[in-house]
Amino acid sequence: MTRFYVDVPLNLNETLILPENVFHHWVRVLRAQTGEQAVLFNGQGGEYTATLTDIQKKTASVVLQQFDGQDRTPDYQVTLGQVMSKGDRMDYAIQKATELGVHAIQLLVSERCEMRLKYERDQKKIEHWQQVAIAACEQCGLNRVPAILPPLSLEDWLTRLESVDGRKLVLAPARQPVSFTAPFPQSLYLLVGPEGGLSAAEIELASSNNFECWTLGERILRTETAPVVAMSALLFAYSSCKHTDLF
Repeated sequence: MTRFYVDVPLNLNETLILPENVFHHWVRVLRAQTGEQAVLFNGQGGEYTATLTDIQKKTASVVLQQFDGQDRTPDYQVTLGQVMSKGDRMDYAIQKATELGVHAIQLLVSERCEMRLKYERDQKKIEHWQQVAIAACEQCGLNRVPAILPPLSLEDWLTRLESVDGRKLVLAPARQPVSFTAPFPQSLYLLVGPEGGLSAAEIELASSNNFECWTLGERILRTETAPVVAMSALLFAYSSCKHTDLF
């Protein structure tokens, strides 16, 4: 069934006028007719089955007839600190990290970062990336949308995390293997560098702020591939910790 994110309160058995973007996609593009159903969610947990009851020239109404409280997000929260990159690479990283259950994505600027978002017009880029995350949730079945957080310098982000509890990992050459033991951490912070990688000084700064260097295999991964592999590895580690004492 088609799924749509709506940024409005939802309540069982209420009649709702569809937001303009949902009306355009469902009624105008997909040519939905009265009586057809879709799933609506607002990021607060759970989702509703909505039946299209009325179509006008510029609006349409639905009735929310069934609530499903299933929460498909992981039992742990990963905040991804992603140094920004240009073009489709950033879209891909955000889309796939969302599909794999990331809790939030902190946009970062580092020494070798390709982008600098400094001006008011750059808010449109952040809004675009937020929409990428929303579309990924609509497609994959998740019903909590990760927040795309405004850019910080890498140093500022590390400073903010100094007193924050959680497992902290930076994708970088590791001095020793990283292991996960039960119970699996409830909060994790994952740092991924730019296309040119983090500098030695930045890796050292992360290490001095309690980030463990984590190497994923023998290959050097691209900036958009690294979070996909890391998030997948965390899903596997979590599953393993549920069934064994050591991963």
